[in-house]
Amino acid sequence: MRRPTRSTATAVVFGLLAMPLAAQKTTEIHPGRGGSPHVKTEWTIDGAAISVEYGRPYLKGRPEAELMPAGKPWRAGADEATVLATDKPLKFGSQSLAPGSYTINVQPGPTWELIIGKLEKPGQSGVPYNGSLEMWRVLMTAGKTTAPVEQVTFTIIDTPAGATLRLEWGTTSVSVPFTVG
Repeated sequence: MRRPTRSTATAVVFGLLAMPLAAQKTTEIHPGRGGSPHVKTEWTIDGAAISVEYGRPYLKGRPEAELMPAGKPWRAGADEATVLATDKPLKFGSQSLAPGSYTINVQPGPTWELIIGKLEKPGQSGVPYNGSLEMWRVLMTAGKTTAPVEQVTFTIIDTPAGATLRLEWGTTSVSVPFTVG
Protein backbone atom coordinates (compact mmCIF):
# COMPACT_ATOMS: atom_id res chain seq x y z
CA MET A 1 0.00 0.00 0.00
CA ARG A 2 1.28 3.44 -0.93
CA ARG A 3 1.60 5.96 1.88
CA PRO A 4 0.64 9.59 1.14
CA THR A 5 3.61 11.88 0.91
CA ARG A 6 3.95 15.05 2.90
CA SER A 7 3.37 17.14 -0.24
CA THR A 8 0.12 15.23 -0.96
CA ALA A 9 -1.10 15.78 2.59
CA THR A 10 -0.16 19.47 2.40
CA ALA A 11 -2.03 19.85 -0.90
CA VAL A 12 -5.14 18.24 0.61
CA VAL A 13 -5.03 20.55 3.65
CA PHE A 14 -4.62 23.67 1.50
CA GLY A 15 -7.39 22.47 -0.81
CA LEU A 16 -9.77 22.07 2.13
CA LEU A 17 -8.84 25.50 3.49
CA ALA A 18 -9.47 27.14 0.10
CA MET A 19 -12.94 25.60 -0.35
CA PRO A 20 -14.88 28.22 1.64
CA LEU A 21 -13.03 30.98 -0.21
CA ALA A 22 -13.94 29.51 -3.58
CA ALA A 23 -17.63 29.94 -2.76
CA GLN A 24 -17.16 33.73 -2.72
CA LYS A 25 -16.68 35.82 -5.86
CA THR A 26 -15.89 39.53 -5.69
CA THR A 27 -16.01 41.78 -8.76
CA GLU A 28 -15.06 45.46 -8.83
CA ILE A 29 -17.96 47.50 -10.26
CA HIS A 30 -16.52 51.02 -10.40
CA PRO A 31 -14.38 53.47 -8.44
CA GLY A 32 -16.33 55.55 -5.97
CA ARG A 33 -16.71 59.30 -6.00
CA GLY A 34 -14.58 59.60 -2.88
CA GLY A 35 -11.99 57.02 -3.92
CA SER A 36 -13.67 53.97 -2.38
CA PRO A 37 -13.89 51.05 -4.79
CA HIS A 38 -17.35 49.58 -5.29
CA VAL A 39 -17.68 45.81 -5.44
CA LYS A 40 -20.25 43.08 -5.81
CA THR A 41 -19.53 39.99 -3.73
CA GLU A 42 -21.52 36.85 -4.51
CA TRP A 43 -22.12 33.58 -2.68
CA THR A 44 -24.20 30.45 -3.15
CA ILE A 45 -25.63 29.36 0.19
CA ASP A 46 -28.00 26.39 0.47
CA GLY A 47 -28.99 26.84 -3.18
CA ALA A 48 -29.57 30.61 -2.89
CA ALA A 49 -27.63 33.11 -5.00
CA ILE A 50 -26.88 35.98 -2.60
CA SER A 51 -24.89 39.14 -3.31
CA VAL A 52 -23.90 42.31 -1.50
CA GLU A 53 -23.01 45.38 -3.59
CA TYR A 54 -21.21 48.08 -1.61
CA GLY A 55 -18.58 50.79 -1.48
CA ARG A 56 -15.40 49.83 0.42
CA PRO A 57 -14.09 52.94 2.19
CA TYR A 58 -10.62 52.91 3.73
CA LEU A 59 -10.17 53.61 7.43
CA LYS A 60 -7.01 55.72 6.77
CA GLY A 61 -6.27 56.03 10.49
CA ARG A 62 -9.59 57.71 11.27
CA PRO A 63 -11.42 56.80 14.50
CA GLU A 64 -14.02 54.07 13.97
CA ALA A 65 -16.50 55.82 16.28
CA GLU A 66 -16.56 58.86 13.94
CA LEU A 67 -17.18 56.72 10.86
CA MET A 68 -19.73 54.41 12.51
CA PRO A 69 -21.41 56.69 15.10
CA ALA A 70 -23.37 54.97 17.86
CA GLY A 71 -27.14 55.35 17.73
CA LYS A 72 -27.25 56.49 14.08
CA PRO A 73 -28.04 54.32 11.04
CA TRP A 74 -24.99 53.92 8.81
CA ARG A 75 -25.09 52.78 5.16
CA ALA A 76 -22.45 50.09 5.83
CA GLY A 77 -20.26 51.23 2.95
CA ALA A 78 -19.61 54.35 0.88
CA ASP A 79 -21.50 56.45 -1.68
CA GLU A 80 -24.54 54.50 -2.95
CA ALA A 81 -26.71 52.44 -0.63
CA THR A 82 -25.36 49.01 0.22
CA VAL A 83 -27.57 46.43 -1.53
CA LEU A 84 -28.34 42.84 -0.57
CA ALA A 85 -29.87 40.70 -3.35
CA THR A 86 -31.23 37.15 -3.08
CA ASP A 87 -33.06 34.81 -5.41
CA LYS A 88 -34.51 32.72 -2.54
CA PRO A 89 -36.32 33.71 0.67
CA LEU A 90 -34.05 34.43 3.66
CA LYS A 91 -34.88 34.55 7.35
CA PHE A 92 -32.96 36.67 9.87
CA GLY A 93 -34.25 35.70 13.30
CA SER A 94 -38.03 36.15 13.12
CA GLN A 95 -37.80 38.48 10.09
CA SER A 96 -38.41 37.13 6.59
CA LEU A 97 -37.01 38.52 3.36
CA ALA A 98 -38.61 37.61 0.02
CA PRO A 99 -36.43 37.19 -3.08
CA GLY A 100 -35.36 40.61 -4.38
CA SER A 101 -32.98 43.52 -3.71
CA TYR A 102 -32.86 45.49 -0.45
CA THR A 103 -30.73 48.12 1.27
CA ILE A 104 -28.51 47.23 4.20
CA ASN A 105 -27.82 49.72 6.96
CA VAL A 106 -26.49 49.02 10.42
CA GLN A 107 -26.94 50.96 13.61
CA PRO A 108 -23.82 50.85 15.79
CA GLY A 109 -24.01 51.13 19.54
CA PRO A 110 -23.89 49.05 22.68
CA THR A 111 -26.20 46.74 20.73
CA TRP A 112 -25.81 46.69 16.94
CA GLU A 113 -28.76 46.32 14.59
CA LEU A 114 -29.01 45.18 10.98
CA ILE A 115 -31.55 47.39 9.17
CA ILE A 116 -33.14 46.08 5.97
CA GLY A 117 -34.90 48.60 3.74
CA LYS A 118 -36.67 48.93 0.42
CA LEU A 119 -34.53 49.73 -2.61
CA GLU A 120 -36.28 52.53 -4.53
CA LYS A 121 -33.95 52.54 -7.53
CA PRO A 122 -30.53 51.25 -8.64
CA GLY A 123 -27.71 53.58 -7.60
CA GLN A 124 -29.87 54.98 -4.77
CA SER A 125 -27.90 57.26 -2.46
CA GLY A 126 -26.82 55.88 0.90
CA VAL A 127 -27.16 59.23 2.71
CA PRO A 128 -29.03 60.77 4.30
CA TYR A 129 -30.70 57.77 5.93
CA ASN A 130 -34.31 57.47 4.76
CA GLY A 131 -36.30 55.91 7.62
CA SER A 132 -39.46 55.72 5.49
CA LEU A 133 -37.82 52.91 3.46
CA GLU A 134 -36.99 50.82 6.56
CA MET A 135 -38.66 47.40 6.63
CA TRP A 136 -37.27 45.85 9.82
CA ARG A 137 -34.33 45.51 12.21
CA VAL A 138 -32.62 42.57 13.90
CA LEU A 139 -29.92 42.47 16.56
CA MET A 140 -26.36 41.70 15.52
CA THR A 141 -23.56 40.16 17.55
CA ALA A 142 -20.64 42.57 17.98
CA GLY A 143 -17.03 41.60 18.55
CA LYS A 144 -13.48 42.40 17.55
CA THR A 145 -11.58 41.36 14.45
CA THR A 146 -8.50 39.16 14.79
CA ALA A 147 -6.49 41.84 12.94
CA PRO A 148 -7.43 45.40 11.84
CA VAL A 149 -9.42 45.52 8.58
CA GLU A 150 -8.56 48.62 6.49
CA GLN A 151 -11.58 48.50 4.14
CA VAL A 152 -15.23 47.70 4.85
CA THR A 153 -15.65 43.99 4.13
CA PHE A 154 -18.79 41.86 3.93
CA THR A 155 -18.58 38.07 4.09
CA ILE A 156 -21.10 35.27 4.35
CA ILE A 157 -19.98 32.20 6.22
CA ASP A 158 -21.80 28.95 5.44
CA THR A 159 -22.77 27.12 8.65
CA PRO A 160 -24.57 23.83 9.37
CA ALA A 161 -27.61 25.82 10.55
CA GLY A 162 -27.67 28.23 7.56
CA ALA A 163 -25.18 31.06 7.26
CA THR A 164 -23.83 34.18 8.94
CA LEU A 165 -23.62 37.64 7.38
CA ARG A 166 -20.53 39.42 8.73
CA LEU A 167 -19.37 43.04 8.37
CA GLU A 168 -15.85 44.05 9.44
CA TRP A 169 -14.05 47.38 9.52
CA GLY A 170 -11.17 48.53 11.68
CA THR A 171 -11.30 46.33 14.76
CA THR A 172 -15.11 45.99 14.63
CA SER A 173 -16.79 42.75 13.57
CA VAL A 174 -20.58 42.42 13.62
CA SER A 175 -22.61 39.46 12.41
CA VAL A 176 -26.10 38.03 12.18
CA PRO A 177 -27.16 34.47 11.40
CA PHE A 178 -29.76 33.68 8.73
CA THR A 179 -31.34 30.73 6.98
CA VAL A 180 -32.46 30.12 3.41
CA GLY A 181 -36.06 29.18 2.69
